[in-house]
Amino acid sequence: MATHDIAVIGGGLVGAAIAFGLTNQGLDVAVLDEGDIAYRASRGNFGLVWVQGKGLNHPNYIEWSLRSSERWSSLAAELHALTDIDVELRQPGGVYICADQQEFEQRRALLERLRTQSGGHFEFKMLDHQALAERVPAIGPEVAGASWSDHDGHANPLYLLRALHLGLKRQGGRYLPGAKVVRVGRNGDGYRIERADGEIHLAARIVLAAGLGNVQLAPQLGLHAPLKPNRGEVIITERVAPLLDIPTHNLRQTGDGTLQLGDSHEDVGFDDGTRVDVLKAIVRRNLRLFPRLASVRMVRAWGALRVMPPDGLPIYQASRSHPGAFIACCHSGVTLAAMHAGPLADWIAGGPVPDQIASMSAERFDAHTTVVA
Repeated sequence: MATHDIAVIGGGLVGAAIAFGLTNQGLDVAVLDEGDIAYRASRGNFGLVWVQGKGLNHPNYIEWSLRSSERWSSLAAELHALTDIDVELRQPGGVYICADQQEFEQRRALLERLRTQSGGHFEFKMLDHQALAERVPAIGPEVAGASWSDHDGHANPLYLLRALHLGLKRQGGRYLPGAKVVRVGRNGDGYRIERADGEIHLAARIVLAAGLGNVQLAPQLGLHAPLKPNRGEVIITERVAPLLDIPTHNLRQTGDGTLQLGDSHEDVGFDDGTRVDVLKAIVRRNLRLFPRLASVRMVRAWGALRVMPPDGLPIYQASRSHPGAFIACCHSGVTLAAMHAGPLADWIAGGPVPDQIASMSAERFDAHTTVVA
């Protein structure tokens, strides 16, 4: 049986970022991961470091996202120095494109509310068609405009995952893919962790970051993980000449020149496949916004499952009944990576609770739950 200071269950973007941050504390950290056979949300992550539009009626979440965006460049530089992996972070700002005037006015009203609720910390501009065309020349002639935020950007989610895994190893942590963790429980002052193949690990503390797998594991530690899968489908095109130098919410150009199209939301259970009608809808929307895409060939498409709490906000909590046990669940693994590797990991290692997460425990669902559309 292997023994660790902290065992992180789940090696996706959330678990890997937390584990990487914990290794900065000099702790013996092990990541117990099911491996690439898991429902790996990072496979379908759009790669956005995205603040605009998030956190309506939840100022703490707005602040949490803003702070992560501000810390992201430091995380990217640290990972590059440690691993020589460029996670392709670019933060030139981002646009949410509005196809018609109704969308434009609705977007303006939403972001005005967010700016007010953030105490003015969140900043944005509304760009009419002409102003948008100056920043994004490839935009279609019928597009009404867009919202613009300097806080936004994008990165390569798979390079980020690789860098986090390699970085935690180079700082003394261990990444241990294998069978799924099926049972967790007390073992004296620490925890006993059992995998499906019978392998046992012991740890003084434990972090549940297993995405949708937290639903089964959380109750074993007196925690609650009311999560549902939400499928997003992604299309990748052939490499094309530079078309888009800033990210949008449903189209971005990657570091190698391909275009990534997405932004579907489907309640289909644990089906991570694709549907032709959904892919067609993604293509139609993007052709309306970017007519030049008509001559670009699609190369591949796939689906992946988001980890979605009922209200869309993250869940961070320390167990009341099981001291030293924590849970972390969210669907913004790229945007929040810098906070997960920083203040969240510091808290789990024994530091202060970040002010912003006090309202993000699963206890908020005990009295009232608002389901995200």
